[in-house]
Amino acid sequence: MELPLKGIIPPIVTPLISNTELDSAGLKNLINHILNGGVHGIFALGTTGEATNLSYKLRKEFLNRVCDYTKGKVPVVAGITDTCFEGSLEIADAAKNAGVDALVISTPYYLPISQSEFVIYLEELVPQLPLPFMMYNMPSCTKMHMSINTVKKAKELGAIGIKDSSGNLPYLLALAEEFKSSPEFAVIAGSEIFLPETIIAGGHGAVAGGANLFPSVFVELYEASLEKDFEKIDLLKNKLLLIEGKIYNVGAYSSKYIKTIKSALAAMGICNDYVAYPFRKFHDAKRQQIQLNLKEMDILEAVQSR
Repeated sequence: MELPLKGIIPPIVTPLISNTELDSAGLKNLINHILNGGVHGIFALGTTGEATNLSYKLRKEFLNRVCDYTKGKVPVVAGITDTCFEGSLEIADAAKNAGVDALVISTPYYLPISQSEFVIYLEELVPQLPLPFMMYNMPSCTKMHMSINTVKKAKELGAIGIKDSSGNLPYLLALAEEFKSSPEFAVIAGSEIFLPETIIAGGHGAVAGGANLFPSVFVELYEASLEKDFEKIDLLKNKLLLIEGKIYNVGAYSSKYIKTIKSALAAMGICNDYVAYPFRKFHDAKRQQIQLNLKEMDILEAVQSR
């Protein structure tokens, strides 16, 4: 895998038929859809992929199929973080066997841990990993915000980059500034709306959930940001705000983000919208609202006509 990791890297949903069965045809459709949209990588088993709600067996099968369907066209990175140390290593080994290019490590979740405990955790984990790894800062789910010093220590241990999903733009820009002298270390936005600011500050791309739906929009925004085409950036950011308003904001609770993306993908004929336990997919009224919103955005027709 060429470093640094860069561009638009969708955190793909995990298409499901039931809690124990993948929607394999839907997954193949999804991967073809995002590859046709020009994305630069794939992030499997992230937050959007419902990794923490999937059995180890299903996670392993998913990684095998993702790599089979991607056929090496773009790098595949995979989340391995688990509350169980040995569980993380088990998924890491499965990822290597599947053909994944790099691993993604976040903070073990449920009970908060300190910065120093996390560094010790990494010192134990990293020597046992079979692949390169990058960090994933997701404090809203893990209850720990990685300090820049912690990220620096992770880099010293071999980390090839960080995805920051804190939603804190000054922190993200501080990361880009801190690692400017290490061009092989990727600083990736996890909040897709921050993509232009990240690129202009010297960062490398975005793990953009909306690229499951509209990959070409995000690829265009990435390219406009590289070119510092501010008129085009403003135009495309307005499209991102439209996606947020018409898609992400349907429903309640933080799980609505996963449900809305899956519901929109189902409306676009790409994959099933089943959501893993303990969550439930939208009822008909909200699914119909998503479909209506897509039509109002003139996106559903464009996608189906490809």
